[in-house]
Amino acid sequence: MADSYSGASSETDASRDRNTVLNDETLKYLGASLSALFALGILGLVAYIIATQVSFELMQTVLPQFVDAYILVLKVVVLGSILSVSAGIFVGLARVSKTSLTSGIAQSYIQFFRGTPLLFQIFVIYFGIPALWPGTFPIQDWEFPTAIIALTLNHAAYVGEAVRGGINSVPEGQMEAARSLGMSYIQSMREVILPQAWRNALAAIGNDQVILVKDTSLMTVIALPELIQQFRDVNSAVFDPWTPLVIVAIAYLSITIPLGKLVDHLENRSDWGGDGH
Repeated sequence: MADSYSGASSETDASRDRNTVLNDETLKYLGASLSALFALGILGLVAYIIATQVSFELMQTVLPQFVDAYILVLKVVVLGSILSVSAGIFVGLARVSKTSLTSGIAQSYIQFFRGTPLLFQIFVIYFGIPALWPGTFPIQDWEFPTAIIALTLNHAAYVGEAVRGGINSVPEGQMEAARSLGMSYIQSMREVILPQAWRNALAAIGNDQVILVKDTSLMTVIALPELIQQFRDVNSAVFDPWTPLVIVAIAYLSITIPLGKLVDHLENRSDWGGDGH
C-alpha cells in the first residue's frame, strides 16, 4: 500500500514537473515572441519615418549647425561628468563623516539638489546669480557656465549618495582590519574602503552620467545652442520636425551607448571575484 502511494506521489511530482517545464517553456517563447514583435514594430516605425518624413537635402543643409551643437554638448558632458564625479566623491565622504556638522551639511546639500528640479536650479543660477551681483554682471556669455555649474551641483548630489551607499556596503570589518595593520583612518579609506566602495557604486554612478548627457537638453531654456535648441530653430524655420529629430536622436545615442558600454566594461574590470578581472 505504501509502495502504491509512493508510486502515485512520484507520478504526481513528475507530472507537476512536466507542467512546470511546459509553463516555463511557454513563458519563455511568449516573452521572446513579444520582444521580437516589439522590436519589429519599432524598426518598422523608424524605417517608415526615415523613408517618408526625413528630408536628406535638409539634413545636409542643417548638419553643420548640429555638428557645432554636438561638440558643445560633448564639452558640457565631459566637464560636467569630471566635476560632478569629483565633487560627488567628496560629498559622499562628507555624508559618512563621523562629524555631525560635516555629515549634516552634506545631507542638506543632497536633499536640496535631489529634492528640487534641475530646471529650477538652472533658473536660479542663470537668472538669480546675476540679479544678486552688485552692479553689472561681469560674465557676458553666462549660458555655458550655467550649464556646467547646474549639472555639476545637481549630479554631484546623486554621485554622493551612490558613494555613500558604496561605502556603507563595505563590511565594517574591513576598516577594523586596516586600522589593526597600523593604517590611519584616511589611509584605510583610501587604500581599503574606497576601492571597494567604488566597485559597489559604479553602476549607479554610470547610470547617473548617462542621465547627465540627457539633462543637457534642458539647457535649451536658457538658449544654449545645444542639440534641442537647434531642433527648435530648424523646425520653426522650415516646419519639418522629423529631419532634425532624427539627427538629435543619432547624436544623443552616439554618446549614451558608448558611455553605457564603458560603464559595463569598468564594472567587469572591477568585478574582482568574477571572470572580468
